[in-house]
Amino acid sequence: MDRDAKALTVVPCGRVLLNRLPQVVPLIADVPADTVVIDTSNYYPARDSRIEAIDAGQVESLWVTEQLGRSIAKAWNAIGSHSFATKGRPAGSPDRIAIPVAADRDRDRQMAMALVEDTGFDAFDAGTLADSWRQQPGAPCYCTDLTREEMPGALAAAEVERPPKRRDLSVAAIQERVGDARTNPDAEYGVRLNRALFM
Repeated sequence: MDRDAKALTVVPCGRVLLNRLPQVVPLIADVPADTVVIDTSNYYPARDSRIEAIDAGQVESLWVTEQLGRSIAKAWNAIGSHSFATKGRPAGSPDRIAIPVAADRDRDRQMAMALVEDTGFDAFDAGTLADSWRQQPGAPCYCTDLTREEMPGALAAAEVERPPKRRDLSVAAIQERVGDARTNPDAEYGVRLNRALFM
């Protein structure tokens, strides 16, 4: 895909709490409809406040699509910030981490996958937005630093009712350790914890 054909529009909304995502709508109102919008967010009720539709089972990315009124790709949500900052590798590296990418439009998927590859990770086609619950917090591929070979099994192993419960267990375990100088977790603690709880 020729990514230079059009200027890439970036909307700085990565730090927006999910329940405030509707506030982003005016920022992208004049952006052309065919512009690729990539959703990197995740729903954490303790941080984002309760979002009734998601709590009732709506897939996070489909809720985001409704709020923004446009198609999106879901990417970079299933990797922790430390891993993202330090574990990018050249293409072909045996330990290269894979990042799932979900989208409904081919153009969104292709652009997101190309950009994931550019950041030093293997882009893995995770299907449609309706299937993107498989990469939400608590799912086996979420922040577990899997390779391209491990990713299909993790996506297939996801069970729709389990991720929210596992997400909340992980948050509780991290909160119990954060702030205590004797037990404050290191950067790899989250990956180890998520592997134990989610896989």
